[in-house]
Amino acid sequence: MLKQNLGVSVFIMALAVSVNSVGQNVRQEEIDKQNKIFQQSWGQDLIWKFADLPTRGAVEKFRMPYSGYIYPDTHGGTISAMQKYDRAFHRGRSRAAAWERWDTTAQREPVTMTYFRGGRGFFGGGGRSYTVTQLATPYWHGHCNGWAAAAIRHSEPLQSVRRNGVTFTPSDIKALLAEIYIYTEPHYLGGEFDYVVDPGTLHVMMANWIGRLSHPIAMESTPGKEKWNYPIYAYTTSHAKHGGGRVEVKMNIAYSNYIQQELDQSPHYKLVKYFHYSLELNDNGEIVGGWYYNDSSRIDLLWAALQPKPGGKAGNERGNPHVDIDTVLAIWRESVPEDTRDKWANIDPTEVDMTPAQRLAAAERARAELAVTTAASPDALSESGASEARVEAATSEADEE
Repeated sequence: MLKQNLGVSVFIMALAVSVNSVGQNVRQEEIDKQNKIFQQSWGQDLIWKFADLPTRGAVEKFRMPYSGYIYPDTHGGTISAMQKYDRAFHRGRSRAAAWERWDTTAQREPVTMTYFRGGRGFFGGGGRSYTVTQLATPYWHGHCNGWAAAAIRHSEPLQSVRRNGVTFTPSDIKALLAEIYIYTEPHYLGGEFDYVVDPGTLHVMMANWIGRLSHPIAMESTPGKEKWNYPIYAYTTSHAKHGGGRVEVKMNIAYSNYIQQELDQSPHYKLVKYFHYSLELNDNGEIVGGWYYNDSSRIDLLWAALQPKPGGKAGNERGNPHVDIDTVLAIWRESVPEDTRDKWANIDPTEVDMTPAQRLAAAERARAELAVTTAASPDALSESGASEARVEAATSEADEE
């Protein structure tokens, strides 16, 4: 009986792994959007041909996203850092902190709680339980996406920084960064049009962003109501080709996990997520669809972090309007070495945070745009001298660095 049951169990397990989900084509609107985002971000084309994509990739070691705190709303979010910010920049008046206090309590939902009454000790009898449904802040609400974006775009702060008599420790600076990024709109790299990121888009995004360009991206890791965001920094794959333009792929991705409290210098905690899927290729070998095997993970969303926008403005409508972006970024810059900043290339960088190579590229783009404008409009000739001077200044600045 035991052997028979074991054999049935093994058979059922094998069947569960082998049965596929329904195949899913990559939406044309997804293809068009990702092509546009990649071209806008990198100035080059997104590759969809399977054979041309790297089978593994990782960011450089110095660029690995730090493990940070998610600042749960149930623990006040970033209230401690906001109180410091108010002392330094609002003369102690509660502005940033008051907004954060409101924000961490505004998103309440019906939550069912179980209570126990009566009984004697752990094993005593006579007790009973009862449940109460009340409005409360869900335990998973917090700043995980703010931390993920900050850890992708910034190296971990190393030094304390003093402003107006107030000292911001590295822990405080990380909280400030999480606050300015929490509601800043990102580039959506997959999952926006569907319940989960389809396997074709997943493979193309990993292989292009991390494999080709060594740039970390972020994910919402679990489909469903709860949203948990993490920064991804590496992946590796193996594959087997089957007939009919089908490729079976196994992928492991590595991402940074959060820590239970903010620390000035965080240990790095690595997590790995496993994917198992089949890709469908067209006659040109390009990825056009696929499906997940039942033993595969699924994720809700892939996204790329953009530069922070002012709270209450377009691109960050829900953000804290009492925290100045430039002030926070200036504090961060002072907390890390200049040589680290100079090699830390982000997409959509602020002008101050461009690397020397990005400044040179921006100057070249400006020169090309000026040439097109001048050729198209004779009236622009009168302004071309001043524009050319600005281009030359930007080029000289990049060369000096």
